Amino acid sequence: MHSDSGMDAGQALEKLKRGNERYISARYNDGDISPAIRERTGREGQSPYAVIVSCSDSRVIPESIFMAGIGELFVIRVAGNVMDDHQLGSVEYAVSHLGCKLIVVLGHTCCGAVDAAIHHNPEGYIQYITDEIRLAIQGERDPYKASCLNIERSVSVIEKSLGIRQGGEEKLQVLGAIYHIEDGRVEFLRKS
Repeated sequence: MHSDSGMDAGQALEKLKRGNERYISARYNDGDISPAIRERTGREGQSPYAVIVSCSDSRVIPESIFMAGIGELFVIRVAGNVMDDHQLGSVEYAVSHLGCKLIVVLGHTCCGAVDAAIHHNPEGYIQYITDEIRLAIQGERDPYKASCLNIERSVSVIEKSLGIRQGGEEKLQVLGAIYHIEDGRVEFLRKS
């Protein structure tokens, strides 16, 4: 099954930017969560216009940040917005089966996973996350810069894995972005 929102990557990016502009001053999300959209997407399936790979942080809610409703965004959440085969499989599904043409890796300020990678040595399963972040940040101590480096690494992993730079998906665009917890603004790290 291949669904397609009908948007190219540039149109999807503009829709995300407009949604974030509304979000910054909003008190409520104006995305469609109505019974009608639930019924329609249940019957016809989903056709998201963008993939968002986001941190699991409870303050980072992509559907709200971009003022999106049901069926508009394909959201993959994992602490530290790190990439492994599970996240890559989800991205691949959204691109190949749902027709998404824009992938955004959305990190954020005040990230606990980045802080743990900089200042702590966690054990257990958390260490898998901080080890990935340490590979990205290469000893960077500034939290904002480290978050940006971590985002850039995830973007690079996606691009290499999907063969984007080798011409495999020429209409596909992968961007990094950082959500500013303090004011709600999303800063895209690469020009479209």
